[in-house]
Amino acid sequence: MKFDYAKAGVDIDKANRAISTLIGIVKFKRTGFGAPILVSHYAGVIEVGDFGIAITTDGVGTKILVGIAMKKYETLGIDCVAANVNDLLAIGAEPLAMVDYIAMQKIDEEIIAEIAKGLEEGCRIANITLVGGETATLPDMIKGFDLAGTALGVVRKDRIITGKDVRPGDVIMALPSSGIHCNGLTLARKVIEASGLSYFDKFGEKTIGEELLTPTRIYMEVLDIIKNCEVHGLAHITGGAFRKLKRLRKDVKYVIDSPLKPQEIFRFIQKLGNVDELEMYRTYNMGMGFLTIVPEESVSCVEKFGAKRVGYVEEGEGVFVRDLRLD
Repeated sequence: MKFDYAKAGVDIDKANRAISTLIGIVKFKRTGFGAPILVSHYAGVIEVGDFGIAITTDGVGTKILVGIAMKKYETLGIDCVAANVNDLLAIGAEPLAMVDYIAMQKIDEEIIAEIAKGLEEGCRIANITLVGGETATLPDMIKGFDLAGTALGVVRKDRIITGKDVRPGDVIMALPSSGIHCNGLTLARKVIEASGLSYFDKFGEKTIGEELLTPTRIYMEVLDIIKNCEVHGLAHITGGAFRKLKRLRKDVKYVIDSPLKPQEIFRFIQKLGNVDELEMYRTYNMGMGFLTIVPEESVSCVEKFGAKRVGYVEEGEGVFVRDLRLD
């Protein structure tokens, strides 16, 4: 059986159309103090004097179902922080604080305690404070639980990185991911279930489930990169994978011609589910969790922070991995 993300139940193109519909309807914008200066990006930004307050929201997704099956919940809190903080970093904002939202079928104090441990570790890594949150008991709506958060950051208005400065001749640099992160888990789960394997089957020195639960990397070194190096664009590789580059300039061509070697979990899913290479790069980070786009003269600067050259920007349009067009 040949798998893809849409057949597994997640149609990214349809989701993007739905988001466009929502944005097209909700058009009201505040004016004066607190007016928006960036919308529909990784994070939104409102104006407060010389600074912008950045805000973003995200959840852990169906990675939670793996945690429930494994009865392992601690790393999910890290994922929740990472999903939000990395989006703040993708516009050059310094993360400051966040709130969490846990919706449960029924309150389970042990699960909440485990999630809290992960939230604490994620906040420590990101140097932010969990300033509040909400726990809801929704037995008629939720099976198991859901976990999401909202994060707040700050950035000088003249230092917001939107990708508008990306130009042909720029170099695409990648920071390695820690694995599958929080995206494409629906496809991964369907492939594993259809194969007759379980999350408790061995995968190297771990089990399949333990590998899938590897927490999302929090890319705090991005703050050092933008402080020390000239950066034209930033991209957090999440849902929709490398098509996310089109959140930056759309009128240039992005070519990843030397991608990092993906972690073994990606090739495992691909082989097990007979998933096309194109679909893999349209769904997963494939070992590259965060991209920086820089001028040639900044390459050596960004390399000091662990990034590797993986591609370039040229005249044209579209997003390519080698000869595969992703968009």
